[in-house]
Amino acid sequence: MVCFTVRVFAQAPAQASLPWLKISENKRFFQTESGNPFFWLGDTGWLLFSKSSRADAVQYLEARKKQGFNVIQVMVLHELFDVNVYGDSALHNKNIATPNVQSIKNYELGIKNSDFRHTKGQGQALPLQPQNNSGFWNHIDFIVDEAAKRGIYMALVPLWGSNLKAGGITVQQAELYAAFLAKRYAQKSNIIWLNGGDIKGSDGLEVWNAIGTTLRLHDPKHLITFHPRGRTSSSDWFHQQTWLDFNMFQSGHKDYQQDTVSTEKRHFGEDNWKYAQVDYALQPTKPTLDGEPSYENIPHGLHDSLEKRWSDNDLRRYAYWSVFAGGAGFTYGENAIMQFNTKGDIGANFGVESNWKDVVQAPGANQMQFLKALLLSKPYFERMPAQEIIADNTGEKYAYLLATKGKNYAFVYTFTGKNITINCSTLGFVIGKASWYNPRNGKRTRINIFRNTTLPVFDPPGVPMNGNDWVLILEK
Repeated sequence: MVCFTVRVFAQAPAQASLPWLKISENKRFFQTESGNPFFWLGDTGWLLFSKSSRADAVQYLEARKKQGFNVIQVMVLHELFDVNVYGDSALHNKNIATPNVQSIKNYELGIKNSDFRHTKGQGQALPLQPQNNSGFWNHIDFIVDEAAKRGIYMALVPLWGSNLKAGGITVQQAELYAAFLAKRYAQKSNIIWLNGGDIKGSDGLEVWNAIGTTLRLHDPKHLITFHPRGRTSSSDWFHQQTWLDFNMFQSGHKDYQQDTVSTEKRHFGEDNWKYAQVDYALQPTKPTLDGEPSYENIPHGLHDSLEKRWSDNDLRRYAYWSVFAGGAGFTYGENAIMQFNTKGDIGANFGVESNWKDVVQAPGANQMQFLKALLLSKPYFERMPAQEIIADNTGEKYAYLLATKGKNYAFVYTFTGKNITINCSTLGFVIGKASWYNPRNGKRTRINIFRNTTLPVFDPPGVPMNGNDWVLILEK
């Protein structure tokens, strides 16, 4: 009889590393280990691991790389019975404490780091048959490595929150599972941990703290946050926890009218800049960002397919509002992409109408790069919210203006194209030049400056209306 040695390998093989990420010295931003600024430009590819083939994953990652995205937010486990497109299950008996990671390595065949399965022969011993997909966890490893090749970090949600609410997950199981993940991915530099998963921290507080604490214990180098329920922030429960490196809020999918019945702690409607403002004022200082605003092409409020759909205009507004209010990054989302929908999929949600491959070039996805380019064009770590430079900001909702500045520059965002009046006495520098920045295409247009007033008024191009958005750039 031929004998086979079966081993469990907890740690995935290392790949060509990206720079490790850390929190900046002023605790407001992200940076690489060498000190370079890192602006988080994320995409919600929630079901990438479970619904994409390897070829599809590469196609998606390549598209996002070209669009300037550098973080993909993805569920490790959407459901405890998760099976990927190759038929590989994630867990034994739907138990998070027993990941399905058994591998047989046959070094005599010269094949390493691959999973194999037994196939019964005719009257023979069970020969080893290599599988292209190599198991659920090796499929994840492949995608993580392909992301690294393209300069992309993977923000992994260990366990989607609905599984905890369904019951049957203990603190001990959570600790074992978190330890498995931490050890498996400890050497992969392009990992970020998103504890939680669309859930209030108060729903399973002990489990979420156990996961966060265990990740930190076994994986001290990777950044950790918590992905919360809509209209909440990780800071509502975990700001003081040492395992939480930065805050993440989910500004959510309701519009102003739909939010009138909200019972959440932060009743801000579409004003996602208010979440950033609250987190920015907390102590100890930690970075914050909108990790899930409304998705492009999804119905207002999510569940009624007849409702108006959120557009690229709305995604730009959420992005510039939250970042100018103090956010260290922003996460975009698109309805078909986040669930990797193919027409006819069983279980398709939220009135999705498109194949994901047809909307990978959605307008909003192509426009997010211009926000990152603008911010990185100036000294980055000195940037701070600067509402004081706007002399007349009495507009509400879509008419509200957001400003941010550094020592020798300032940006002001208008979603409606309304006039902007600047209080020069609060700028901290004398305006030497000014321009309009188009967030739809990244182009700049120079503005003539009138130096005989301390309250200059700047009139954006076009007719004032929602979606005629511009950034006023002022420079010393």
